[in-house]
Amino acid sequence: MLVAASAISFIVTLTFLVYVFMIIVPFLRRTPDPDGRVDAFAWHIFVPCRDEEVVISRTIRMLRSTVPEAHVWVIDDDSDDRTASIVQSAAEADAFVHLVQRRRPEARTGKGDALNAAYFALNAFLPADTDRSRVVVCVVDADGEVAENILRKAASPHAFGDPEVGAAQVTVYMKNRDDRRPVPDAGWARNTFGRFLIRMQDLEFRGPIAAIQSLRGWTETVGLGGNGQFTRLSVLDDIAARSDRPWHGSLLEDYELGIHVLLAGHKNRHLHDTYVAQEALHDFRRFTVQRTRWAQGNMQCIRYIPEIVRSPMLTNAGILEICYYLLLPVFQVVASLAAVTLVVGAIVGVVSGAFALPWGFLPVLAILFLLFGIGPFFIWGPLYRRYSEPDAGFWTGVLWGFGMWVYDYYVYLTGARALYRIVRGRNGWAKTRRNAEIDVAGPIAKDA
Repeated sequence: MLVAASAISFIVTLTFLVYVFMIIVPFLRRTPDPDGRVDAFAWHIFVPCRDEEVVISRTIRMLRSTVPEAHVWVIDDDSDDRTASIVQSAAEADAFVHLVQRRRPEARTGKGDALNAAYFALNAFLPADTDRSRVVVCVVDADGEVAENILRKAASPHAFGDPEVGAAQVTVYMKNRDDRRPVPDAGWARNTFGRFLIRMQDLEFRGPIAAIQSLRGWTETVGLGGNGQFTRLSVLDDIAARSDRPWHGSLLEDYELGIHVLLAGHKNRHLHDTYVAQEALHDFRRFTVQRTRWAQGNMQCIRYIPEIVRSPMLTNAGILEICYYLLLPVFQVVASLAAVTLVVGAIVGVVSGAFALPWGFLPVLAILFLLFGIGPFFIWGPLYRRYSEPDAGFWTGVLWGFGMWVYDYYVYLTGARALYRIVRGRNGWAKTRRNAEIDVAGPIAKDA
């Protein structure tokens, strides 16, 4: 048992180290993307909402002022609060704002279904002779904030200026990363932890996740996210022609859409030089609910692996990258079980006298652990400080590096929870509550 656990731990660790090296190199060597002509395309932004009265009015104003060329389609998923009435008032005052109203029992069946409703509403809105290859749909969260240059970068020759590109994803920032008191009514300890959790989410998205997208640019398998996702309308049509709708039923409907774009023969791109900003979570329970949903969505997409392997549209490197990503939550669960087995086995062996601790070898083990156990996580702290937060001090980057090592252990918890939910047949959509909803009276969307 211990030999098998040791072998599994070694293989998983070695694979992870190679993967980290492969994502860092293209990330550091990337070059800036050019701008494109915004007026070459028609832009439509989908904003799925459920109980978002706290943020939706501000989001509509931000989108209309920052990207005035874009129509804003707000999908109300049968909210219990005033979301629909707020959007309706905005739509009556502005022809570029539209309300897509859903009602139960059709409503509250998942984010993908909400986006499909907006897709069909857009189809009804557009003239029959519209050049749908020149229409681009963007998905933005209800609390999202977009960069001023986002449409120029999306229109660039690197993205939709290339007719082979079907979809693009922008970098994601955490807009509350500098909030000193994320929980105003709480004490020092809770606010310190909240700041840590928020900062690590920003580091994660602008560091390793952006770097993974750089590798995917080489393998031509860029993934789509739920916020800042752009897709050409004609490509959504191609996907809908195969299965009646563009978005499907996975809990990770964004990445799932990206798979369908690739399988349909189109290319995905990542846009490093623009961003969408969203609110990071400071509450650990809500954070784990969100990440469990993401991990479960990954596992649900494993069913596409046979089709991915057979597809002539993907390179061998692309197939390998997608399969590794989809299976990663499973690998993490297996690795955690192997690690627990090793630790328990070592303790039992020492206590029973079956073997003695190699005290003279402990310094070597400590160095190996620092290099290979902590190093692949730590490196992102200094890189994040240099490329994303250059005003921060050197030692702040070091602290962020060690923080990233501690933070990343959440994947073992959420991976195990996701697997448990799948085994129990629990596939419901857990809507992540906004931080501000803590202080809001009235009903809110609950964690599922």
